Order: sequence, then structure tokens, then C-alpha cells
Amino acid sequence: MTAPNHLWLPAPTDLTLLPDEINVWRINLDQPEPQLQNLKNTLSSDEIARAERFHFPQHQQRFIAGRGILRSILGRYLSIKASEVQFNYQQRGKPVLAETFAKSGLEFNLSHSQELGLCAVNCQREIGVDLEYIRPVSDLEALAKRFFLAREYEMLRSLPSDQKQQAFFRYWTCKEAYLKATGDGLSQLEQVEIFLTPTEPAKLRISQDWSLFELAPANNYVAAVAVANSGWKLKCWQY
Repeated sequence: MTAPNHLWLPAPTDLTLLPDEINVWRINLDQPEPQLQNLKNTLSSDEIARAERFHFPQHQQRFIAGRGILRSILGRYLSIKASEVQFNYQQRGKPVLAETFAKSGLEFNLSHSQELGLCAVNCQREIGVDLEYIRPVSDLEALAKRFFLAREYEMLRSLPSDQKQQAFFRYWTCKEAYLKATGDGLSQLEQVEIFLTPTEPAKLRISQDWSLFELAPANNYVAAVAVANSGWKLKCWQY
């Protein structure tokens, strides 16, 4: 299922998350300096330390924007200030809400590429999102052979040259969204089977207990959301 660009709407002021909904937020990571400072003021000391470890100022700024806006979004659902949101981190570094907020049932995941970010939110179910900017990959077929299953690799190879790039990144985002939802690492990429064609939406072959949504957040970007269970309604908000 693909959500075209025009579905990214301003979020309502009375934001609610129904039990059968997934909310996906599109985030601009290139924020003006005054807004960036406001966002930085909501971060914890360990988040600021992480930002400062980036060598390039642009990467620092995008990290601050991503984490600050994530806090702002989660704060809206929790009815608290962005600075009051607290995180724990799973074994592979995936942020989750601290135990203090366990009763909310809120699950989320964040991904970013270049100047864009996506944040996916739902209630109670494991969720993962991945976003990729479609860029030239010199050894695309070699990477596909290494990380994809044989059927996926053969499908990619069969495509005309001008379609291979997009198909590669579609496979990649679908696999990584699922692995981020389950908390598994990229070493498992070749164990997650995806069925897709240039004209059909992707499907997860690994399990019937998962839903997979493909998104088109902007030109030259592809993204995917994987979430446990089925019957979800997708809403796409522009932050």
C-alpha cells in the first residue's frame, strides 16, 4: 500500500490515536537556527552529547532536529512537554519510552535520510519505519546478491537499468522496517523475504502476522512501515 505525497496533511490540534491507527509523521530536519535552538533546549544531556559527537555541523543539526521533533510529537500524544519525554534504549540502541509511560501503550520508531525524517507511532504493537533517499549505488547488484534472497536478486536483475535503483531501495526499506520493528540487526536482512514488482506493493513473506506499508514521502525517497498484526488504518501527518 503506497501513500502518495498529497496525503501528508497538517495534524489536527486535538490529536488522538485510535487503537487501529498508525500515524506517520514527515519531518523536515533542516530547521532554521531559532527553531533548532528551541528543539535543542528540550533534549537530555546524553542526547546533546550524542549530537556533539557528529563531525559535521549539518549532521549535528539534523540529529538535534530529529530528536527534538520526536520529543515534540510524543509529547503531544502523552500531553506533556517535549522536555519531559524520557527514553530507555534496547540492546541495539533502539529508543523506546521509559517505564514511566508504559501505561500509554505508545510505540514509535524514527528514521531519517538526508534532510527528511519519518516517525511512525501506534498503540501496543511493535513498529518499525525506514526511509531512504534514492541515490546511485555503484555495486547495486553485488549488494543485492549479498543481502537479498535468491528470488529477490533475480527479480532485481530482470529489471531494466532505470528501474533497478528504486527496486533496490524498496527492498531495503521494507526489510529494514521489519528488522527495526523486531529489534533485530541488519545481519538478518537476507532472512526477511519481500515480494514486490515495479507495479505491485510490497508484501512480507516472512509472516502473516505483520502488515507492511510503502510510502512516498517526497521525490527520490522511498519508505516503509512494518507493524505487528493487521487491519491498520494509516494517517500521514506533516510536522
